[in-house]
Amino acid sequence: MITDFARNGLLDLPWWGVLLATLLMTHFTIVAVTLYLHRHQAHRALSLHPAVAHVFRAWLWLTTGMSTKGWTAVHRKHHAFVEQTGDPHSPQVFGIKKVFFEGAELYREAVNDPATLAKYGHGTPEDWLEQHLYSRLTIHGVALMLLVDLVLFGVLGLTVWAVQMIWIPLFAAGVINGLGHWRGYRNFETQDGSTNLLPWGLLIGGEELHNNHHAFATSARFSMRPWEFDIGWAYIRGLELLGLASVKRVVRAPMVDAGKSSVDLETLRAVVASHVHVLADYARRVVYRVHQDEVAGTPRANRHELKSLKRLIPRADQRLGERERAYLRDGLSKSRALATVYEFQQRLLMLFSERQASQERLLQSLQDWCEAAEATGIAALEEFARRLAGYRLVA
Repeated sequence: MITDFARNGLLDLPWWGVLLATLLMTHFTIVAVTLYLHRHQAHRALSLHPAVAHVFRAWLWLTTGMSTKGWTAVHRKHHAFVEQTGDPHSPQVFGIKKVFFEGAELYREAVNDPATLAKYGHGTPEDWLEQHLYSRLTIHGVALMLLVDLVLFGVLGLTVWAVQMIWIPLFAAGVINGLGHWRGYRNFETQDGSTNLLPWGLLIGGEELHNNHHAFATSARFSMRPWEFDIGWAYIRGLELLGLASVKRVVRAPMVDAGKSSVDLETLRAVVASHVHVLADYARRVVYRVHQDEVAGTPRANRHELKSLKRLIPRADQRLGERERAYLRDGLSKSRALATVYEFQQRLLMLFSERQASQERLLQSLQDWCEAAEATGIAALEEFARRLAGYRLVA
């Protein structure tokens, strides 16, 4: 009897039952990280019912030993110094190998810095439980989880516990912080190298859509394209229906009214507020289309001089190295149309970065941009200028 209990645990599950239970528990840990630590605490994109927030907080103490203040502070610092010196876990700073395999060590180094906690950990729980249990007795939580696993699953509980302990260091520290800033596809040309690892955010709670998150950090929903799916957002909607969560902000693509033909203040507000969407739209509708036409119209022997421009023109200037800048200059010198497209993109960027100009001046600049674009003789650019006039903010 005692031997059977020690071998099989209280639940006495078959091997596949233990596997399923392990996957469910590790998935709940991921959900706690993305909903509670990331979207709720770090970015204030949603509010959670106190009972739900505390369930997540207690579970993370058991399965990760991480404190709310520590995780939140490190993540906010990551956004403040993304891919620059000061970023706690950038593969551009430390190298992909170190971030992927030693991401947990980089996290511990950052979370043990009192200055980081003081500057970026504001607004996190400071109650008795946090001060006397969750932040103070971190090792006790994971030790208690080990005991629970052994009681529930017997000797296999040790393996279950080991999987739980490596889950966040592997997926959050290694995959998201490492691969999510190294390889993948990009919907938006942010000033960092963040990528979407997959269009289906299932395994890591939606965090796979990392480029979308960096483009709109305070949005509770990470999916941006019709084919993308964020399971974390599905959970948020479910909690909303139960009255256990409330979304504070979710970014939606701006509406384009085909019947609106004049560039007015409404256009300006929509374009400036949605400038990341506008630039992505410009890349798809203007840069890629003109690039395709120019490459098709260039003798095959010379096409290599233009091919790299498709990815170089939309890229944020600070993300270009000296070699890429040289390729860009050389390619633009070979194509008047692409040089014009690049020039108009830069003018848009200047308009978006203007901080001191009045609304009237900005409106005039946007109207001048559209008028000049329509006079270029480049069909894709002319069509985009007319499309821009139809931009409206989504209510």
